[in-house]
Amino acid sequence: MLALALGVACTSFLAAGSLGGSAPSVVHRPRASVLLAESATTDEQKASGISWDSHEYVNEAPESLVRDDDLPNANMEMRRKFEENCRRAQNAICNAVSELDGKPFTEDIWTRSGGGGGISRVLCNGNVFEKAGCSLSVVYGSMPQDALQSATSRGADRAKGYKEGERVPFFACGLSSVMHPRNPMAPTMHFNYRYFETDGGVWWFGGGSDITPAYLFEEDIQHFHQTYKDICDKHDPEYYPKFKKWADEYFTIKHRGETRGLGGIFFDDHNDREPDEIFAFSKECLDAIIPAYLPIVAKHKDDEFTQKQKEWQLMRRGRYVEFNLVYDRGTVFGLKTGGRIESILMSLPETARWEYNHQPEEGSPEAEIMDAFKNPREWAK
Repeated sequence: MLALALGVACTSFLAAGSLGGSAPSVVHRPRASVLLAESATTDEQKASGISWDSHEYVNEAPESLVRDDDLPNANMEMRRKFEENCRRAQNAICNAVSELDGKPFTEDIWTRSGGGGGISRVLCNGNVFEKAGCSLSVVYGSMPQDALQSATSRGADRAKGYKEGERVPFFACGLSSVMHPRNPMAPTMHFNYRYFETDGGVWWFGGGSDITPAYLFEEDIQHFHQTYKDICDKHDPEYYPKFKKWADEYFTIKHRGETRGLGGIFFDDHNDREPDEIFAFSKECLDAIIPAYLPIVAKHKDDEFTQKQKEWQLMRRGRYVEFNLVYDRGTVFGLKTGGRIESILMSLPETARWEYNHQPEEGSPEAEIMDAFKNPREWAK
């Protein structure tokens, strides 16, 4: 999950696919406008201009977290448009999740003196969701070239225009979410959509949506994948097979030889066509979160389950934790750039389990989904 962590009634959800931008019902946490101390930051984080505790809590989000820059290579129109779309989608998704769960999100808002900030919304101990988070981040900073490379894919050259060893100033904006339902028959879902620029004039988009069930209901996984295949096919017939394969590969827990979940789409370093064209694709993928995922949760939120099935769900959450802490580039990016720790770790479940050498019983539902984790399948038509 490249989280940019500096810093989700079935019919109504389907109808909400346009993602209207009205403000959600949230519980605001009043904050004193005090800049936190920076005593526990590394030299690298200080050099970047930001650190984990260099944010200022505010009671109300400014109209925009994007600062005015007069840099010759800055695409200010795209920066503002991407942030505006993320804020619109955050409102709509949180509204839909709250409607299903019956509880509101709590909200933290912060800014940074050098520009940027974030809006984190988290629903904890809900009726349907044990934990659901949806976080917007707007980030300004600089990174060593090797750190920037580790946060992107396939060795793409993101240091263009800078000498070897020179830090690379960057702008990044993204919306990221992970939702962990209580019922083990309802799947976890993650999405992230983001836009990067460097001051050297290099830009790219990234993102994706993926689903992580504990039990396999093939029609649900087919629905999720088909929703995204239809969007991909509309923009480029090569997108879905490429981005589906990329998701299967990226979300692999290498030390386990299995995937974290059952995939979806994932793309990074996307800049091979006009920015507005990629933005339109990213926007449609973000708009699909509600119809692709929430009807599945609504379908299974009241299913009966046993204690054994709950324990299996917690073990799969343990795998989720392993991937996010060991392999996830977003976690690496957030930590290396002095990210807000609560936002970086927002993706983790409140509860998880590691049972020593657990082996699913042959022929069991647990063994069935393990086969799908070890042998990625084609789900969409």
